[in-house]
Amino acid sequence: MASRRNADGPLAWRWLVRGFSIVVCIALWQLASRLHVNLGVVTFRNVPPPTEVVQSAIVLWKSPKLLAHVTSSLWRVFAGYGAAVVIGIAFGFAIGRSRAASDLLLPPLELLRPIPAVAWIPLSILIFPSSELSMIFITFIGALFPIILNTVHGVVNIDRRLIASAQSLGGTPAAILREIVLPGAAPSIVTGLAIGMGTSWFCLVTAEMISGQFGIGYYTWEAYTLQNYADIIVGMLVIGLLGMGSSWLLTTLGQYLMPWRRPAVAR
Repeated sequence: MASRRNADGPLAWRWLVRGFSIVVCIALWQLASRLHVNLGVVTFRNVPPPTEVVQSAIVLWKSPKLLAHVTSSLWRVFAGYGAAVVIGIAFGFAIGRSRAASDLLLPPLELLRPIPAVAWIPLSILIFPSSELSMIFITFIGALFPIILNTVHGVVNIDRRLIASAQSLGGTPAAILREIVLPGAAPSIVTGLAIGMGTSWFCLVTAEMISGQFGIGYYTWEAYTLQNYADIIVGMLVIGLLGMGSSWLLTTLGQYLMPWRRPAVAR
């Protein structure tokens, strides 16, 4: 019991410190906005204070369009992300396990990887018959490359002695893949999945610039065009919260599926 209390104490203190850091940031933001702080390179002359942002958030919360905005963005992000998970993990395993696949797939992927999401907008409009598919494609592109690279990293860095030992004991390729490669690469894959989810939300505003009627990204872009500065920050915060929640769910699911990676609980 004493160990349990000692474990809970530092955890509660850490959450207290985290909450305090957020409060301090909000207080500094409020002060800088009210005083119109001008640091030369950075100015808060036109930045709305947190009080105005809260008022805009309340208006959005009461708006009937909120549900349409959130559901539209969730659909676009998770549709693109789901496709990226399937293709990214498959490509990552192929590249990591096969030299021929690496020579065939890695050069074009490395050529395409540095292209920013906004540069894909004209091509996606030409390729896909609907703006909805174009927006899903942009979120797909955002998630694809982190998933591929982290999967390749996890597969390549597996200790070859484990694979050789399994082969010497008569392990089949399918058994080696299932029992050694997949568990060994899983931590890196989960990291790639979390990063890919974040980049999907990062690309959301870019995706919904194509053609938007609903969506948090569209809401943020529309607020910018109308110079509703408080609404811009509200949209940014909603995207941040949804992205953080999605990444947390992925990380939690990864910990559940990898019990050998869970930290030991003090007794």
